[in-house]
Amino acid sequence: MEPIIIILAAIAIVVFLIIISNIYVVQQSRAYVIERLGGFSKVQGVGLHVKIPFIDRIARRVSMKEQVLDYPPQPVITKDNVTMQIDTVVYFQITDPKLYTYGVEQPMAAMETLTATTLRNIIGDLELDQTLTSRDVVNTKMRAILDEATDPWGIKVNRVELKNILPPQDIQSSMEKQMKAERDRRQAILQAEGQKKSAILIAEGEKESAILRADAEKQAAILKAEAEQQAAILKADGEAKAIMAVQKALADSLEMLNEKAPNDQVIKLKAIEAMQKIADGKATKIIIPSEMQGFVGMANGIVEGVKE
Repeated sequence: MEPIIIILAAIAIVVFLIIISNIYVVQQSRAYVIERLGGFSKVQGVGLHVKIPFIDRIARRVSMKEQVLDYPPQPVITKDNVTMQIDTVVYFQITDPKLYTYGVEQPMAAMETLTATTLRNIIGDLELDQTLTSRDVVNTKMRAILDEATDPWGIKVNRVELKNILPPQDIQSSMEKQMKAERDRRQAILQAEGQKKSAILIAEGEKESAILRADAEKQAAILKAEAEQQAAILKADGEAKAIMAVQKALADSLEMLNEKAPNDQVIKLKAIEAMQKIADGKATKIIIPSEMQGFVGMANGIVEGVKE
């Protein structure tokens, strides 16, 4: 009985180990393609699963995450017969594990070959300058073509990028010289524009300075004329006041004389004083009335007697 028990125990242990080995857990963002007796059975998603021993098998473990393929530089010839080295980056995601497993043999190698072929076809229709300036166009065309071609493989191409475009060394040197010449030309243009603006600003400044100087001179002339006019007015006003004062004083003196009832001798004396004032002027001849000549002679005699 003991050998039978040992055999049964061994069989039980083997069966237990087989069952345990066929229990597995599918992780997040992964899928298992299960085949039964060599044919497709199902796709298992996240969770705990058990497969039938010796009947079911895991044909492929597929990652559902977005993946990146960075291909090495590929030689590509442009429309104007320039050979360049272009390396491409493809972002893709597996959407159907069944198609990915059975759609094509070695999907990654097929993707690389398809990418290189598509790149050569697109670049072959472009010239060098267009290739260097049309990256977005090339990326869009490649993504559309690759996405359509890989759809039967259960692959979705999300984005394609041209990582580097390396023209031949001689063309790179020519391009660098061209860019240097272009930068020098722009610098010369900017410098000329700066000098032009500077000259314009200087001319405008001189113009404004001349206008301000002319305005200042005009204002000074106006102020000077106004000052001279005011001085003349004040001078005339002063002379008029002086004349009025003299006339008033004369009128007052005459009024006082009239009030005192002067005799003929006083009047004649005042006439002589008036004649003296007249003689102090620029007149060269003085006419003395006949009635005053005698009085003048008498006055001269009195003056000579006083002197003796």
